[in-house]
Amino acid sequence: MRVQAIEELVAKRCQPCEGGVEPYTLEASREQLVDLHGWALTADGQRIRKEWTVRHFMAAMDFFNRVAEVAEDDGHHPDLHVSGYRHVAIELWTHAIGGLSENDFILAAKIDQLPIELQS
Repeated sequence: MRVQAIEELVAKRCQPCEGGVEPYTLEASREQLVDLHGWALTADGQRIRKEWTVRHFMAAMDFFNRVAEVAEDDGHHPDLHVSGYRHVAIELWTHAIGGLSENDFILAAKIDQLPIELQS
């Protein structure tokens, strides 16, 4: 699997995945994450996660609504987490293959393009 630039990822659309595709290897995942700042592999190596601290609860909800629009448009849905009313996190993985696919990196790159009201 070839490492793709952020611009390449953002220009793509997620493809339906019903299984039968090999998940990214740990090495390929790490290489693809180099330009996706703030995203990291989870301990099991099967997901990528990013965390933010936003200004307030409504900033978290606004951000999640923007993420939901992008995710729905691409047909690839992340796990969204909010705790302590302004700590937000997103985890991406491809359920059908039990690991990471190109779709996860595409959506991560698109999420990074969204405005977010961070705590100053």
